[in-house]
Amino acid sequence: AGVIRYVTLLITLLGTWFIVQTYLDHRWKAISLRSWLGEAPAGLQPGKQLPQHNCGNEKSCPPNHFAFKITSGAANVVGPSICFNDVVLMSSVKNNIGRGLNIALVNGTNGGLLKVATFDMYSGDINKLDSFLQKIKHGTIVLIASYDDAATKMNNKVRAQFMELGSSHVSKLGFRDNWVFLGAKGVKNKSPFEEHIRNDKKTNKYDGWPELLEMEGCAPRKVD
Repeated sequence: AGVIRYVTLLITLLGTWFIVQTYLDHRWKAISLRSWLGEAPAGLQPGKQLPQHNCGNEKSCPPNHFAFKITSGAANVVGPSICFNDVVLMSSVKNNIGRGLNIALVNGTNGGLLKVATFDMYSGDINKLDSFLQKIKHGTIVLIASYDDAATKMNNKVRAQFMELGSSHVSKLGFRDNWVFLGAKGVKNKSPFEEHIRNDKKTNKYDGWPELLEMEGCAPRKVD
């Protein structure tokens, strides 16, 4: 009888040990997985959560400013996107982008979308872009993202209109260069929101195209 009780106790202890080890092993794996995914482990004190900023930007904007993020296209495969005031204005998902220049016009006072348009700069009619730019009203914020080719059809007249919106790089924009820009009609100085990368065989990330550009920031609200 004593032997039986001893064996029974041993089996019970081994069973308990096995259950505890299994639970701890699964628990550790669950905690490790959540940590790898960036989630706070259940049952543990969560750390400070990262704040959610408009357009997914790294920082929030001060009062009387609009958050924006502009991403150019990647080669001729991945389309560009434009987000303004936490609203995606143009993207592949919205199916309103195209090869060339993708332009969104926004009310500089309330941030409301006015119009979006695409202009094929490789085989399109440059006069349509010229007419579009001439009709932009004073105080309008202009956001631009290139895709594939932004400059084959570009002429001096159109370049001058972009310069009036605050561009510093459009004068040297070339075939298959990438360009992202935020300017405004009636701006007095050059815009600080502009990035440009040349199409260069020595530095191109993709075969025949440079790497994509992503620019985020805070555009000041127009105050009358």
